[in-house]
Amino acid sequence: MTTPLVTILDDEPAIRTMLADALEEAGYRTMAFGRAAQFEAALRTTTPDVCLVDLSLPDRDGLSLVHRLALEQGAIVIIISGRAQVQDRVTGLELGADDYIIKPFEPAEVVARIRARLRRGPIEAQTGEVAQFNGWAAHFDRYVLEDEAGDETPFSHAEGEVLRLFLERPKRLISRQAMQEALGGQASESFDRAMDVRISRLRTKLREDPKNPRLIKTIYGAGYIFLGDVNWG
Repeated sequence: MTTPLVTILDDEPAIRTMLADALEEAGYRTMAFGRAAQFEAALRTTTPDVCLVDLSLPDRDGLSLVHRLALEQGAIVIIISGRAQVQDRVTGLELGADDYIIKPFEPAEVVARIRARLRRGPIEAQTGEVAQFNGWAAHFDRYVLEDEAGDETPFSHAEGEVLRLFLERPKRLISRQAMQEALGGQASESFDRAMDVRISRLRTKLREDPKNPRLIKTIYGAGYIFLGDVNWG
């Protein structure tokens, strides 16, 4: 089994060194960058498992990288930032980040959150490579939804976690608390809003009628139910 690769994008050398030392001591491989341009160049030949991204970079706003990383790389994306405002956290999570850690932080906390995310592992290792439901196929090895005509729509790692949760528990009520526990989030306004956005995006990609969705039903005050018939293969 290949040792997971964690990339670190932060313009502060001390933070890069601190994180790299802690992660390597915990058994991970690391690559560290101080500029977005250097990081993007490395992505042409490297596929990280986890990306740690600072938002305040000298050559680019880190938020502009988050959505691309989540969709194109299929990596776990964790924002590390001194921006503590709720709106910054909400925006980062809405763009596809899996987690948001506010500076200053303890390196052990970052390692623990990465370990928790990786521990859940890819869905194909638990249930199968492809989930088929109601004319759709969800390919979790490639992070795409395929319709009956063969057209594909990509989804982010964060969206995939929510979709996985629904497909593993079809026709069962999933409460907000259960989603929080399953996805490793913390009870907060930003987590709730991020979940709402991810579910809304999944509905759009599944071509659901937002006023009367057929697959992902909201049970107001209780949670959500996925009504599809799911087969794994």
